Amino acid sequence: MATVRVGISGWRYPRWRGDFYPSGLVQRRELAYVAERMPTVELNGSFYSLQRPASYQRWRDETPDGFVFAVKGSRYVSHMLRLRGVETALANFFASGVLALGPKLGPVLWQLPERLAFEPEVLEAFVAGLPRTTGEALELARRHDARVDGRSWLEIEADRPIRYAFEPRSASFESPDAAAILRAHDVSLVVADTAGRFPAFGEQTASFTYVRLHGAEDLYASGYTSTQLDAWAGRIRGWAEGDPARDVYVYFDNDARGFAPHDALALGERVRQDPSVP
Repeated sequence: MATVRVGISGWRYPRWRGDFYPSGLVQRRELAYVAERMPTVELNGSFYSLQRPASYQRWRDETPDGFVFAVKGSRYVSHMLRLRGVETALANFFASGVLALGPKLGPVLWQLPERLAFEPEVLEAFVAGLPRTTGEALELARRHDARVDGRSWLEIEADRPIRYAFEPRSASFESPDAAAILRAHDVSLVVADTAGRFPAFGEQTASFTYVRLHGAEDLYASGYTSTQLDAWAGRIRGWAEGDPARDVYVYFDNDARGFAPHDALALGERVRQDPSVP
């Protein structure tokens, strides 16, 4: 049976204190508070900079068994190198502590800049070069450069598959050729709701579905109505109960005005009784 996980993108937002987070809750308890109420979180600090193994270990230890972290891939890979010549950057990313999450490591998300257009050769080379298991990721991580010397994590407790999701923001990725490349490598083309700013996509290219909800009317800011949440719940059930059934990961990124955690709880409640939601 497919599993649906609904969560949020990040959790450390001052605007949420005294609203989603009770007044007086210390900051170091915020992740644990989230993990008591939803089964997954998207780590977005990893997009901006290489994190440290101690941070990944702490996040792992602050969450219960069965909790899953999606990890946002480094913008150095996606926005600066623009998916070209990425082997050392990928090695540094995986050596920085990602593997310390162990069984709590979920999909790795690659978000692309709007101006990065689809080039078949570049996309094929990038996704073909991604490590498909934590064992392969460990071998790659051992080739890191001096940037993570003395602060690397180079061990795994078991060899597990790694899933990848791809969030382009250029309409050029609506090409059937792009979907074919992702499908050949079991990489999920992200279903994105961006208030009409970027393509929504929606074609299923992997054995799982990855959804990012940034806001229906106001990017990163607007909340979702009951009607809109009902519609998303219906789509999610379709993916999770379809033929083939797919695991579904959903992350709310409409965090600016504090709607994300409330919407995540409301959507999770809507789908909980249908697919298997932790």
